[in-house]
Amino acid sequence: MDYLMGIDLGSTSLKAVIYDVEGNAVAIGRRPIERFNPSAQHPEWTVWQPEQVWSGTAAAIEDAVSQLDDPGDISAVAVTGMGMDGVPVDENGKWLYPFISWHDPRTGPQHEWWLENIGADKTFSIGGNPVWPINSALRILWMAQHEPEILKRTDKWLLIEDFLNYMLCGRQVTDYSMASCTMLFDQRKLDWSDELLKASGIDRHLMPEVQPSATPLGEVNADAADATGLPAGTPVILGGHDHLCGALPVGAFEEGIVFDITGTWECVMAPSVEPVLNPELLEMGVTVQAHVARGRHAAWGGAVASEALEWYRRQFGFEAQHQAEEGGGADWDYLMAAASASPPGAGGVMFLPHMSASSCPVVDARSLGAFVGISNRATSGDMLRAIIEGLDYQFLDIVKAVEAGLGSSLEKFIAVGGAVRNEFWMQNKADVVGRPIEVPEVEEATPLGAAILAGIGIGLYRDERDACERVRKPGRTFEPDETLSSKYAEWFQIYRELYPTLKPLSHKISDGSAG
Repeated sequence: MDYLMGIDLGSTSLKAVIYDVEGNAVAIGRRPIERFNPSAQHPEWTVWQPEQVWSGTAAAIEDAVSQLDDPGDISAVAVTGMGMDGVPVDENGKWLYPFISWHDPRTGPQHEWWLENIGADKTFSIGGNPVWPINSALRILWMAQHEPEILKRTDKWLLIEDFLNYMLCGRQVTDYSMASCTMLFDQRKLDWSDELLKASGIDRHLMPEVQPSATPLGEVNADAADATGLPAGTPVILGGHDHLCGALPVGAFEEGIVFDITGTWECVMAPSVEPVLNPELLEMGVTVQAHVARGRHAAWGGAVASEALEWYRRQFGFEAQHQAEEGGGADWDYLMAAASASPPGAGGVMFLPHMSASSCPVVDARSLGAFVGISNRATSGDMLRAIIEGLDYQFLDIVKAVEAGLGSSLEKFIAVGGAVRNEFWMQNKADVVGRPIEVPEVEEATPLGAAILAGIGIGLYRDERDACERVRKPGRTFEPDETLSSKYAEWFQIYRELYPTLKPLSHKISDGSAG
């Protein structure tokens, strides 16, 4: 029996999932990842401790391996997970400082320096990155300023997946998709950018070797075998960035496809053969990144999504909680029933989903969320439906931004993530966008994508297409209601007026001129 393991390093959990070659999960292990706040002087500083990342992941792997009759059936492993967060290691591979988490705001001054001295235009034109405070390069610059002795001792800066690969097999390598997160990678050359390294003053020696995803790295060594239960000698294959790995098992790596991943954040991604690095995409907050699928890039934009629904649930879901306690079921069942009872258009209520600022297709850290059109006839169901419709207008806005930037029409929509379990939300999304949305039957798409890369790396699959044909399972397609889509197209134009109309007021409030 040939099994493949995908290891997923996420912001909430560390997972190890074992699959058969048809993509069926046969075992899973999970441990929490723990955030630490190490500085009393800076309580907002947030890190991941390397020893906890390794021990938690090793325990998750051991849990999964223990569920097999023969661990030797695992043919290969690959790692996926979050981007940007890295750790400095010395020439012996010893970590010298914790991973600075993407939750950590300490790199604000380095962010300002980069914008002033290198600039957003040049950065994007080479690397496809908007200049975000969480980019890896700014962590290295922070280290140079505040911990110069540690940086002098640093041999390599390893991103979190690369660190785990090193712990498994001793190789220090990153892949194109992870290198794309650093703000130091050249999307056209698929190598480190000499220009950005020189402009930033970062030593190229710090950056590990770069290879395409699915490249064999080595074998599980004796120490890793003892810690994880994986047999020594198990091949370790280079994985990649989480949302790109998630595209593999559902076939969302071909041009013309929109890949929609919705959870706390919504990521809207479209593949391309060549990197499209035009200023239009930069202005709209779109990232261009090398794909884990060979010969592909991806343009993607993201915005906070289901966190708005969780906010409503926390603040106004008490009645639904009571109904669930009295009548059974989950509170979400009652909340969605109330939303679906509200008419399309939510009784005239509209919602601007900028409760955590705006990142795409409008980049504005001072924009605020808003309800508009509330009358004394508005119900709680109208308010909740307005949130869902506002999130779907935001989704359509991102799609149109990516279409405009790529200069192509995107007709096929594939959706994964926690939101696909909400049938009302998915149907409304199809109605708003006016195109069918396919929801494949897949659990844990991200680690399955890593497992696919492991299978490609050892030749169990010929390539991404062959793997997708083997593992893909048809699910449900949400077809749009043409009459509703026509109405939503009109309301969408009103939605697009909300931000520019409210922008001056939001900025005054954000700047402290009100409240």
